[in-house]
Amino acid sequence: MKIRQKSEIEFIIVMASLMSLVALAIDALLPAITDIGMSINVIDSQNNQLLITMIFLGLGFGQLISGPLSDSFGRKPVIYVGFIVFAFASLVCIFSKNLEMMIFGRILQGIGLSAPRTISIAMVRDRFSGNYMAKVMSFVVVIFILVPVVAPAIGKIMLDSYGWKSIFYSQLVFGLFVMLWLWKRQPETLKVANRKKFKLSLFVSGTKEFIKHKNAVIFTLFSGFITGSFMVYLSASQQIFEKQYHLKEEFPFIFAGLAISIGIATFLNGTLVVRLGMFKLVKIFTVLFTLIPIIYISLFYGESNPSIYVLITFFAVQFFAIGFLFGNTRALAMEPIGHIAGIGAAINGFFSTIMAVPIATYIGGFLDKTALPLFIGFFICGLIALCLIQYLNIANKKAS
Repeated sequence: MKIRQKSEIEFIIVMASLMSLVALAIDALLPAITDIGMSINVIDSQNNQLLITMIFLGLGFGQLISGPLSDSFGRKPVIYVGFIVFAFASLVCIFSKNLEMMIFGRILQGIGLSAPRTISIAMVRDRFSGNYMAKVMSFVVVIFILVPVVAPAIGKIMLDSYGWKSIFYSQLVFGLFVMLWLWKRQPETLKVANRKKFKLSLFVSGTKEFIKHKNAVIFTLFSGFITGSFMVYLSASQQIFEKQYHLKEEFPFIFAGLAISIGIATFLNGTLVVRLGMFKLVKIFTVLFTLIPIIYISLFYGESNPSIYVLITFFAVQFFAIGFLFGNTRALAMEPIGHIAGIGAAINGFFSTIMAVPIATYIGGFLDKTALPLFIGFFICGLIALCLIQYLNIANKKAS
């Protein structure tokens, strides 16, 4: 049976849905973190952040498996296997009795979800290249951003109505729907002629090929620092808004509003990237990403938290800059390695995620009484990202 997809729009929606499985597994859980912690007898509430950061650890390592496998056996079969792993891991989480078992389930969830997350990017690269690839990625991310907008609110409703376990069950139902859609409507993007024979040396040779491309390496490191700083927000947002500002009921709506700022930026990026190019946009918004925390630190260093409206304004501008960085840096890293898209996406995702987890864990440990450590983290990560761009500028000038 030959599968035919009706339009490019449907392709974008399917890819965004695959990526959204990750966002749903993270963001829908945010309102329930405290309840889950109490249910599994977590003593130190700061350890609740591990329920968010540990899924990223699984995502990082899982990509090393799913990426190379998809280059050998095709994109779709590996996604199906990943979902099966995710489904099993979700059941582990549901029946967890302690923090260790829950962390194991979250890591395993990440390993399973690494397949749709990584392979969706490889599928975009299979079909498109250059600035148009960045445009398509922007539209994929715009739809993907809609999930963080609504997920905490959905999670809160499920939590209040049916308890925290229902959130995991709802993820399974959504995932099954996406898998059926993928099976019925999305053709395989990796042609048989372009598949590589699976062998243990495939990843080694892919890594050697990856590190030959300076842009791929630099923008992978870049993504690691930006993702790490943002991951702190993801893991600590519940603590900041519910405990520091006592806004438990308002938290899902605040989170949704801030997610919209990323979505607006990503949508604008889809238009601007064709005019200005990926690299120029990354330079401009990395500067903005670094300047915003400098202003916040200079105003509130040594002080208590500002009003919630001030904090939200700073977050909104910060995340607006991030909206221009996520898709473009991933596209810039993938651009020179289309011939090894699966392994390339795996290496890019692995290193950027594995970098991000310790960054987020370390900075998150300081977020006790104020949000200031988060902005210090933004500044340090932004400064390093600027240095990487400057290095690339100098290296490219020498090469030319």
